[in-house]
Amino acid sequence: MPNRFCVTLRHAGDDADAATMAFITAAAGAASGKETLVFLTLDGVHLSQRGVAEGIREPGLLPLREAMDRYLEAGGRILVCGTCFKKRGLDEKSLIPGAAVGGAPALVAFLSDGTPSVSF
Repeated sequence: MPNRFCVTLRHAGDDADAATMAFITAAAGAASGKETLVFLTLDGVHLSQRGVAEGIREPGLLPLREAMDRYLEAGGRILVCGTCFKKRGLDEKSLIPGAAVGGAPALVAFLSDGTPSVSF
């Protein structure tokens, strides 16, 4: 069984509940010792930009920025869909620490050993 875990997130401020739960789930994976990757796609790529997550909060859950910080502190990585990133005209100079722009080949490589994946 792979010692990896992947969470795909397609939302940002448009669905604070999904965005926050994705990072809470990913943090649990990273904290359990699994090599964990969050793949930001579609509108989720906005979360790769400094300052975006700070204003997103779902009542009853941690603030999104705090959930993201817990995930990154546990050793998690963030892969940002390059096609989605470019389509939205985002700036690589504004990436948050722990995020890297990549693409489908990098995601496929991470998942190629049967790594479990969930989507939000």
